[in-house]
Parts: sequence; structure tokens; C-alpha cells
Amino acid sequence: MAQLVVSGGMLMCSFGVAPSTINVQPINRVMASSMPAATVMDKIPMSNIMAFGMCNTLSNPQVAAATSAASGVLTPQPCVPVTTVPWSPGSPTVMIGNKPALNNSCQLMCMWGGIITISNAGQLTVNVP
Repeated sequence: MAQLVVSGGMLMCSFGVAPSTINVQPINRVMASSMPAATVMDKIPMSNIMAFGMCNTLSNPQVAAATSAASGVLTPQPCVPVTTVPWSPGSPTVMIGNKPALNNSCQLMCMWGGIITISNAGQLTVNVP
């Protein structure tokens, strides 16, 4: 079952070396688990999508240049995500501010070829005895 993603949810990039979080501004005024809920448009690098530590793909010009300078030895460089398209596919049934809600089955493409996925939607679960 898909979960609505909220601010603080955990993200992973296929070319990143560390997890990251999604930061959602409360502009839509929709909350879930006391946190702002995300939409497919929460994709702005270094505002919504934080860095994933180091990037290790040669399609990133900084990694390619550093690797070339190191005589072909892969040399990861600091991650600066470049996300230009919305998350896909988005929730087919839940809209927030006239935009599809972001759920934990969505993916986001980085311009350097990485696939950003949601490893934890950020919602708290409370077990009631």
C-alpha cells in the first residue's frame, strides 16, 4: 500500500553514496503525521532534494573531470542533484494544491542518470496495544 510522503522522508539515489531527506515547505497547508505533505512538484535541488553525499557517475561532469585527472580512477565528487522533471508517477487519486500527491512508489530522475527513490515516507506509525 502506498504511503503519502512528508517532509523528512528518506531518499536514496542510485549514484549517491549516502541517504538524503526531502524537505517540503508548508505552502499547501496539508499535513500528514504533523509534517507538510509532498507533491510531485517538490523536486527543487538543494531546497526539496538534499545532496546524497558523493556522486559516483561519470555522466556528472565534475566526476568525469576528477576521474580524468586521476588517470581514469573513479573519483566521486560532492553530490549536487539536478532534477528538472516532476516525480513520477504521483498519486492517481490524491491531489494537494491541484498537484498529484507524492507517494512512496514514485521516482525522480537526476540529470546525471541517477534514479532517486523513497526509502521511507517519513510518516510515523504508532502501535496501540
